[in-house]
Order: sequence, then C-alpha cells, then structure tokens
Amino acid sequence: MPDDSCPTSTTGYPSDCDVTQGLLKRAMGRETPPERGYVWRSCLPKAKPIKLLLLDVDGILTDGTITYTHEGTEIKSFHTRDGLGIRLLQEAGVEVGIITARTSEAVKRRAEDLKLAHVYQGCRNKIVAYEEILAKVNLRETEVAYMGDDWLDLPLLTRVGFSASVIDGVHEVRQVVDYVTTLPGGRGAVREVCDLLIAARGKQEEMLGRYLR
Repeated sequence: MPDDSCPTSTTGYPSDCDVTQGLLKRAMGRETPPERGYVWRSCLPKAKPIKLLLLDVDGILTDGTITYTHEGTEIKSFHTRDGLGIRLLQEAGVEVGIITARTSEAVKRRAEDLKLAHVYQGCRNKIVAYEEILAKVNLRETEVAYMGDDWLDLPLLTRVGFSASVIDGVHEVRQVVDYVTTLPGGRGAVREVCDLLIAARGKQEEMLGRYLR
C-alpha cells in the first residue's frame, strides 16, 4: 500500500519509495522479541542521554573463555553481530571504548578493526581509566554507559548513567545494573545493548531503513 510520505506514483504501481516503506513497516511490525518488552522500554529514558558506551572484554565481548596455543599465544573469539552493533552505534553518534583488566593483542586488533575511540588494557582499577576518559571527552556520568559482568566492574557499573550486564554475568552484578541482556557474553549481548541505545536515540527506524533500500 502506498505510503503518505512517498510521492504519488503516476504509473499506477508502487514506487521504490512505497516498496521500501512497506518493507520497513513489516520489519518493524513483526512480533516484538522478548528483550524488547517492558524492561527494554523502561530503560529507554535512562539510555537516551548516553553519548559514550564503555565495555569490558572477557565475558562481554567474548564468552569469557581464554585459549592458549602451544606457543603461548592467547586466542579470543568475537561475535560479528557485536561488531556490526558497535559500528551502527557509532553511526548513531555514540562513541565506544574498552576498559579491561587483561592485556591482549587480539583485543588491540579488534579495537583497531572497530575504530574504538578509547582502549584501556591492563586496568585492574577501572575507575582510574574511566575518570581519565571522562576528562578527555568532557562528558557527565549520566552520558556514559558501561557493560560488565564481574566484581571488578561493580565500581563503574554503580557510577555511570546507564549500566548493563549479560545473562551469564555474576549474580551480584546482575542485581545492580539497569539492564540484563537475554543473550550471553560473546554471543550478541553487546549488539543487544547497542540496539537499545540506538532505539533510545530514536534512530532505529531510520537506520534500519538504510538496509531496506
């Protein structure tokens, strides 16, 4: 059915604009997934001011598994949907960074691939890195989000404007955060939070539309 926002077709057939709008409405109108129910919607107002998302690595961007080769090289696996989610969030105007207690060449490579704005490795005291980042970007704490899964993350999770963890995060963390993902770490959980932040900025429909043209 033609959309009111599209120019009137003179051929009697739907225009490209009409087709795109129809596909977009179908994509947005399908059954709402569980994570986008009441809890998801209740988080949107608090997530709306966020301009910077900071991430832990092990257990968040990965499933927490650390593998060593015979040569002693550390191997980490990252999910492609998390990567696309980060890129989409950056396009939506939100910077993304990493604060992790461990140091890994794999993390450095992943951060370079995703063009992350802030990368802090080897940070046992994550508050020090966090305050350094705040000073650099001149943001209020209410404009920063952090995603972590274990006790080391608690000092940050209790200070930022919006906090999130994964469904397989430790109990003490899941009890204090604003949002717990329906997916485990390293399996699309970061994408879920990126989608939430994009939706909070009111850009989800616009950005999805770009992929339906």
